[in-house]
Amino acid sequence: MISIGVERITKRFGPVEAIADISLSVQAGEFVTVLGPSGCGKSTLLRLVNGLIRPDSGSITVAGHSANAARRAKQFALVPQNPALLPWRSVRRNVGLIGEVNRRPDRLDGGFPTRTDAISSPDEALAAVGLERFADALPHTLSGGMQQRVALARAFASGASVLLMDEPFAALDEITRAQMRDILLRLWERTGITVLFVTHSISEAVMLSDRVVVMSPRPGRVIAEETISLPHPRLESLEDSAAFIAHTARLRHALHIGFGDETTRPDQPTAAAETTDQPPSIGAGQ
Repeated sequence: MISIGVERITKRFGPVEAIADISLSVQAGEFVTVLGPSGCGKSTLLRLVNGLIRPDSGSITVAGHSANAARRAKQFALVPQNPALLPWRSVRRNVGLIGEVNRRPDRLDGGFPTRTDAISSPDEALAAVGLERFADALPHTLSGGMQQRVALARAFASGASVLLMDEPFAALDEITRAQMRDILLRLWERTGITVLFVTHSISEAVMLSDRVVVMSPRPGRVIAEETISLPHPRLESLEDSAAFIAHTARLRHALHIGFGDETTRPDQPTAAAETTDQPPSIGAGQ
């Protein structure tokens, strides 16, 4: 599996500073969520990690290589909010599209590790998301949730080592969203892929993640981290547990602090958090 390192990156678009001095790490096989308000630079961060744009300062490494090298070696799969399916291709052919485009012998050039646990075919990916009966259907015949399952299957069938997810469930109703979270967690647990997930939903971040990184409003900065101690598999009943509620309370508090609102405080900050320049770790879920 592949790790990601982000070291003090800054990005401006003209006069607008989108993100400022961000550092974070994602360990191999870890599920990390970036949580923050709209417009804080979460999507910009994903584009930087993906090598689609370059930071104005700082550095990004993927398995010890540059983000651009990882992108050229096809190490990334992206699941956006819009599933972006080609309407004239069947579900099976949409899932297999990336494999068709990326059929090149240099796929793993540059010293990136070969995945031995990847889903090997479009049909296997469709079975994993429960859509094998719809393999020959066209996208317009599917519901929004089913289309997003196709997008998820396409990402896992790509053989990529890093999954980047940009608020992929934001447009779904709550029931479908919960189903998609369950499917994603099962696929992640099965494959061990490294995941960097973006959302502004606190409960979604807690349910999915090993660790949550909290960003401030623009210019986006990392203001806190929360290690999620919930056991796997993550069952829906965990949302009613004391540990889940405590995690959500701490993350909500961190977001309030990011907006300069300290009126809702689950506890007093520690002296270390007040004196260090590093973003505080806001709980390991003891």
